[in-house]
Amino acid sequence: MEIGYFTMPSHPPECGLKEGNDWDLQVMRWLDELGYQEAWVGEHHTAPWEPNPTPDLLIAQALMQTKRLRIGPGGFLLPYHHPAELANRVAMLDHMSEGRLNFGVAASGLPSDWAMFNVDGMSGQNRDMTREALEIILKLWSDPAPFTYKGKFWTVTKPDTMFDFLKPHIKPLQAPHPPIGVAGLSKNSDTLKLAGERGFIPMSLNLNPAYVGSHWDSVEIGAAKTGRKPNRQDWRLVREVFVADTDEEAWKLSTGDMMGRMMHEYFLPLLGHFGFKDYLKHAPDVPDSDVTVEYCAKRNWIVGSPATVAEKIEKIHDEVGGFGVLLVFGFDYKHKAEAWHHSLSLLKNEVMPRLTHLGSARKAA
Repeated sequence: MEIGYFTMPSHPPECGLKEGNDWDLQVMRWLDELGYQEAWVGEHHTAPWEPNPTPDLLIAQALMQTKRLRIGPGGFLLPYHHPAELANRVAMLDHMSEGRLNFGVAASGLPSDWAMFNVDGMSGQNRDMTREALEIILKLWSDPAPFTYKGKFWTVTKPDTMFDFLKPHIKPLQAPHPPIGVAGLSKNSDTLKLAGERGFIPMSLNLNPAYVGSHWDSVEIGAAKTGRKPNRQDWRLVREVFVADTDEEAWKLSTGDMMGRMMHEYFLPLLGHFGFKDYLKHAPDVPDSDVTVEYCAKRNWIVGSPATVAEKIEKIHDEVGGFGVLLVFGFDYKHKAEAWHHSLSLLKNEVMPRLTHLGSARKAA
């Protein structure tokens, strides 16, 4: 099992945009130094708790300040980008990364973002746009011949050479393209079916482990359409993680600090508005009112001492049938930077060595 990082990025509303960006860069440098495998950066336009409409600007800076860490958007919200422009921008970013770029894509799930860009998310238009945009991007990167793609949402032309030397020429460094990841939230997720269908990296967002187990079914359903055999080692699970020297300290630093504040002020109310609190419950008959920060910390989060955290990760691994990469959900702890760094360090150096048997056990099975 490998470890990585997934950041929305999450910052409290009073945090300045540059201040938040600087914190995210600091964490990226730590991840690189500690030997984490990868980091993913989200895109949102209308969420004060998720203030980053331009993941590629943060990624470009982070690539210059790291040496080994793979970094990518997690993901670009494809309905809000012209596919030809994004294809060129991602290709350029891949060259800047010297081949360390991952290319995460998503359909967008915030109604306020839909409203800003006039996208009818309630009818699933955002998902249709995502599929079409990705098809165009991949065609621009792979088809050497001129073409005109007339889609439902975009018409894109790859012209033949004009005036002897003007022609489309920008391609990614990684062949045929950077690894593509897609994030899924809902049960029977269409985006995770797409991951299985196209052989993309599936990422399950931070939900109850028992619920997330159904996500692999979606990957397998998609894979069956194209005769693929998906590999659980490619599956990423995003979890809230806080490791400290003792269980008590970890509980205090998580529920009693920024993790607890973000969940209480933003994430739990948001899921309540969407009717998504069921995604956090360990049983369907749990009342919504019982789904509190403490409930999530006890049932869904991975917090505690290194021994406790290793035990919880192994339990989740067994419950979902195995996965390949644990992505730590990013929070803004710049006011207690050393505690967050210590947590990341303990996870890498104290927890992961206790879990080396999981991969071999999975192969034996």
